[in-house]
Amino acid sequence: MHDIWIAVIIGIVEGLTEFLPVSSTGHMILVQQLLPSGGISEETMKSFDVVIQLGAILAVAVLYWRSVLRLFGWRDKTEQAKPGKGLNLLHVLLAIVPALGLAYLFGDFIKGKLFYPGPVLISLIVGGIFLIIAEKKQPQVTAEDMDDLTYRQAFFIGVAQILSIWPGFSRSGATIAGGMLAGASRKAAADFSFLIAIPVMVAASGYEMLKGYKYFSADDFGFFAVGFIVSFIVALLAVVTFLKLLQKWTLTHFAYYRFILAALFWFFVLR
Repeated sequence: MHDIWIAVIIGIVEGLTEFLPVSSTGHMILVQQLLPSGGISEETMKSFDVVIQLGAILAVAVLYWRSVLRLFGWRDKTEQAKPGKGLNLLHVLLAIVPALGLAYLFGDFIKGKLFYPGPVLISLIVGGIFLIIAEKKQPQVTAEDMDDLTYRQAFFIGVAQILSIWPGFSRSGATIAGGMLAGASRKAAADFSFLIAIPVMVAASGYEMLKGYKYFSADDFGFFAVGFIVSFIVALLAVVTFLKLLQKWTLTHFAYYRFILAALFWFFVLR
């Protein structure tokens, strides 16, 4: 069995960073650069990355199950839809198609050219600047919660999500900042970002799983299971904590973290 501690560390990193505006992909690339291989093949590690991402997806699905069901018209007995308003599947499609389409077309090129520490460090900085711009230039808020989002705002968020194809930029960072620039509140942008993460990540992970299913082995079950469970638990806690932090913090705090991480990694590892 592979070293379980590697599964724990990477599972924690995935769970902590997947839904924060700091880039989970960027952190995974940097962390795996620092960790010993532990005898794990490159293909096995790629499959492991897919499995722990599914753990993070499950955490969001658990937290947002009511919002998912509402997309299909479900309401519990205490809820009433806002007249003329309400999030629906078209909002979600407008927000996910642009990035998924481009990722499908250029995925191999991006993995071949950008999935390295150097490009990730640049992306961390550029993405951090984008977060600061969103905080400084946010227009008047017209969508206090997800049900207030217009189709135009959903599509704008989808276009912003294209930026996250560059590893290190951050999917949640791009969508939350894009939502704020489109007139959504920080809370509405974050909630919508987490909701659309479910189909985006399921599609991306499912595609990668189909490509690499032959590398899944019964011998790896314990290694994968530990990473999945750790990622799920940590992601669950991270999302709940992040939503509370948004009441006190701005995206600028996360931008500063990105700048510091990029500087430290460059100075101590790449220089």
